[in-house]
Amino acid sequence: MNGGDVAAAAPAPPLEWKFSQVFGERAAGEEVQEVDIISAIEFDKTGDHLATGDRGGRVVLFERTDTKEHAGSRRELERMDYPVTRHPEFRYKTEFQSHEPEFDYLKSLEIEEKINKIRWCHMPNGALFLLSTNDKTIKFWKVEEKKVKKISNLNIDPSRAIANGSMPSSSVSSSQKQYLANGCYTDGSSGCLSNDFSFPPGGLPALHLPVVVSSSESSVAAKCRRVYAHAHDYHINSISNNCDGETFISADDLRINLWNLQISNQSFNIVDVKPANMEDLTEVITSAEFHPTHCNMLAYSSSKGSIRLVDLRQSALCDSHSKLFEEKEAPGSRSFFTEIIASISDIKFAKAGRYILSRDYMTLKLWDINMDSGPVSTFQVHEYLRPKLCDLYENDSIFDKFECCLSGDSLRVATGSYSNLFRVFGCAAGNTEATTLEASKNPMRQVQTPSRPSRYLSSSITRVVMRGAESPAVDANGNSFDFTTKLLHLAWHPSENSIACAAANSLYMYYA
Repeated sequence: MNGGDVAAAAPAPPLEWKFSQVFGERAAGEEVQEVDIISAIEFDKTGDHLATGDRGGRVVLFERTDTKEHAGSRRELERMDYPVTRHPEFRYKTEFQSHEPEFDYLKSLEIEEKINKIRWCHMPNGALFLLSTNDKTIKFWKVEEKKVKKISNLNIDPSRAIANGSMPSSSVSSSQKQYLANGCYTDGSSGCLSNDFSFPPGGLPALHLPVVVSSSESSVAAKCRRVYAHAHDYHINSISNNCDGETFISADDLRINLWNLQISNQSFNIVDVKPANMEDLTEVITSAEFHPTHCNMLAYSSSKGSIRLVDLRQSALCDSHSKLFEEKEAPGSRSFFTEIIASISDIKFAKAGRYILSRDYMTLKLWDINMDSGPVSTFQVHEYLRPKLCDLYENDSIFDKFECCLSGDSLRVATGSYSNLFRVFGCAAGNTEATTLEASKNPMRQVQTPSRPSRYLSSSITRVVMRGAESPAVDANGNSFDFTTKLLHLAWHPSENSIACAAANSLYMYYA
């Protein structure tokens, strides 16, 4: 979409989503280990690599394989009018232990190894670079394939090597007594050569100098290049790369720090919302993201449902925002849960940078950075939960942090829900697409949502429940919603209609 203009784009037909792959699928009745639950997902800018992090501190990398099977690049095939009909296919590449559990002795605080966020960095030389963070420490990783080096051109049989010497190779008759390089016999009959030692007929074979050669085999190695630590008093909730390729930000509840990738022992505090008296604290930072094309701009969201746009050129400490995006509260609608469900759990910039997508507990909102009067679109994700807010508060589910994502052309948005469901909405003018899918091998098992009557989306599940079911926690098939299975993390391929999402320890991939 040129210029990132959602409103001017023609309505796109609804997509038909199909199952592509699953990694880590669990058998029926199999218990999921806590450390195996996926906690972060991220595509790189090319879409050829996918990274996941889990609660056990591991990072797993996948690489795309379907584009490598055809001769030439995808762009060349398109130029030749070659029909590229294959859906994206990925394979396991490697994994490594990014973080270990730690203990802060000064605060008597255990630091989990859980990966909170993963961000890919600029890849100048073919190696893969990425940032990963847990609650306190950010690490910069380099992952590259190295050719396995072997030693060849030896006249030594390594399988028969003993002590500090090796036996001559097959050029010496096996019937003769074998000698070691230090002059000892292999049968241990004598500790050294005797006076009547004689060379075997033809003499000893010539000594071959070892040669190190690279084989066709390769291995993937991950190396931690830098560790950015001791800069956050509170739990890190976001990291985001700058488009300049040199800097990144990290955000916790009260502060946002600016780092240089090459400098790990120094960062600059650019946003600080901590009041002089902590009793005066009314809101915290929940997510932060750099603008995709302007290196001086970033946005951060708060627990009060507002988004602030910051320009780094204004001052060194950006406590004053350049723009504030928030939706005015409808009169008479305030309740005990209003502020809790208004808290924004995730924000994402559209690829062109004009729009910001935000996710609070009940809705997705699309904001135009040129219009701060209110969101341009609001999508109801699971309105059927509104009567259940008291129960969700009791079991802490109301504090779940769902992520959101946009398609590469910014025509669609997606986010997760409970019962391992996720929802895809069309956000172009006139597009009424609203699809509910399940993270399983049959994603379309859930009902398709009919067209929206207005820009304010209502869920098909809600309509079905209102028509026939007594309990709002029952879907169209009569199944009870499971609030313990939640789809928190998902990512959209940067250039194709392909979504990767995490259901507990399983990674599901879909295409349209």
